[in-house]
Amino acid sequence: MKYDFVLRSQRVVLPEGERPASVCVLNGSIATIEPYDFGGDDVGDDAVLMPGLVDTHVHVNEPGRTEWEGFSCATRAAAAGGVTTIIDMPLNSVPPTISVQALNLKRRAAEGRCYVDVGFWGGAIPSNVDELADLYQAGVFGFKVFLADSGVPEFPPLGRAGLDAALSAVDALFVVHAEDPQALREAASSRRYEDFLASRPRAAENNAVAAVVDAARRNGRRMHILHLSSSDALSTLARARRDRLPVTAETCPHYLTLAAENVPDGATEFKCCPPIREADNGDALWHGLANGLIDCVVSDHSPCSPDLKCADSGDFAAAWGGIASLQLGLPVVWTAARRRGYQLSDMARWMAQGPAELAGLRRKGRIAEGYDADLVVFAPDETFVVEPDALHHRHPVTPYAGQTLHGVVRQTWLRGSLLADNPIGRLLARESA
Repeated sequence: MKYDFVLRSQRVVLPEGERPASVCVLNGSIATIEPYDFGGDDVGDDAVLMPGLVDTHVHVNEPGRTEWEGFSCATRAAAAGGVTTIIDMPLNSVPPTISVQALNLKRRAAEGRCYVDVGFWGGAIPSNVDELADLYQAGVFGFKVFLADSGVPEFPPLGRAGLDAALSAVDALFVVHAEDPQALREAASSRRYEDFLASRPRAAENNAVAAVVDAARRNGRRMHILHLSSSDALSTLARARRDRLPVTAETCPHYLTLAAENVPDGATEFKCCPPIREADNGDALWHGLANGLIDCVVSDHSPCSPDLKCADSGDFAAAWGGIASLQLGLPVVWTAARRRGYQLSDMARWMAQGPAELAGLRRKGRIAEGYDADLVVFAPDETFVVEPDALHHRHPVTPYAGQTLHGVVRQTWLRGSLLADNPIGRLLARESA
């Protein structure tokens, strides 16, 4: 058979682990995987061929808050970071994706401007429960829910009673920002990170995760815990797993690699909700990943305009809570993972295969026959210093500035095409995924 091209490496990250192989690509798909001696273009002695990453937690913010981020710059950043598929969150765009009309507006804003493939979550709020079935039929991958205040007025929280109503309205995956508003405290104006951290204690997450598990037990619906930062909640997830409840969870690079003890006063680029917690908490999250209690690692890329980070005052209470890391997730996590003895096959499972399976993307997340030829040439031992001006995010604000990281993305392929200056990404719908 004649192939469009063949890439080979002594280290190809396959679902069963690393081995030498030649990956044969035809019509945008992986046609077959042959032994290394089959031939092809070698990616280099110091490089690894990995599956394109899937990031199911990205706030693109367009339309409506395009001055914060946008489809063109966000997806360009994704491609530069080895991410070939993203699922866009229903907020902080205006309008949020809470109706079929809003979904169509989002699609028009994204059409022809995406460098990677893009799908969309819908949102569930108190006023749109009757519209959820139509929105799901229109192709969203599931529904984002807040139990506490979202930070933007157009996306109010459902609360526990509203969550039950939404679960009864449609048989879909619900992804939940799990913080209990009763356990949150108002943050006082302060430059000290510890003051902000005290306003969002672990109990807020622990209570909310327990509530989500209880909802899954009552309703039998698939539930997913977003951006888990409290390791205390792992015991609740373990019980849910033992009881065979349809509950999964994710965490993010910043919770695995940053520590509250090291956040400088006034460094509001570190603010996110839920917050970065102590180093021992991060250690426990790594154990949760290793034990399979946490299913995937995604960015929660949540940028804003620099003025909203209040860098001049350094006031954590006033600053927007969100970290932009879409371009840096792979090297950030790999730098920490390699020190802990993990392998690139673990990275592929956590950052490609796991998110793809969560969203039902049956052709994404693996180097395997019949899957999209989404491929990344990654140099795991090469280092670089994070320079904000080299980031493609609309606003280069990052807590990783100045860090030396291991792992350089050299090339990214989307459905068999080398990503460069052409926005060739497709808009994905759940039924066509």
